[in-house]
Amino acid sequence: MTLLLGLAYPLLVLGLARVLAPHQAAGSLVEVDGRVVGSELLGQRFDGPGWFWGRPSEAGEGYDGLSSAGSNAGPNDAALVAEIAERQVALAGASGVTPADVPADAVTASGSGLDPDVSPRWAELQVPRVAAERGLDEDRVRQAVAAATRPRLLGVLGEPRVNVLLANVELQRLG
Repeated sequence: MTLLLGLAYPLLVLGLARVLAPHQAAGSLVEVDGRVVGSELLGQRFDGPGWFWGRPSEAGEGYDGLSSAGSNAGPNDAALVAEIAERQVALAGASGVTPADVPADAVTASGSGLDPDVSPRWAELQVPRVAAERGLDEDRVRQAVAAATRPRLLGVLGEPRVNVLLANVELQRLG
């Protein structure tokens, strides 16, 4: 029974996954010029005004896969409320909007701290900053966002989302 459930079944599932969904079974790795730059499934830090920014991370020192976790602070935690307010002000200044216009996913970490996606609204607010920094037309930067946007699963589950790594890879390709 141990051999069946501990070895045969996992190998069978892995084999089926490699046949039916090879990209996902291999970790959804993203390559640029033959070099792996990340996974579509794990967020990573992008610094600098010329890149799209992901959600804040509470995983270790930021996007540490070995420390995947949320902050465990609740909505009534004064320190968390203050931290979110600081993030809103900073991101509003960088985006040229009011703090109230900054979407929640821009200032709050996900449960894992490793969420690779942002809302289309947060991505759109970043377009003018990214375009100006890179010297690109905003419509070209929006094309990068569109290329990295994923719809609702089966048309009804979840929300549309923008994969930050894929958007930034597309930006790099644009120049």
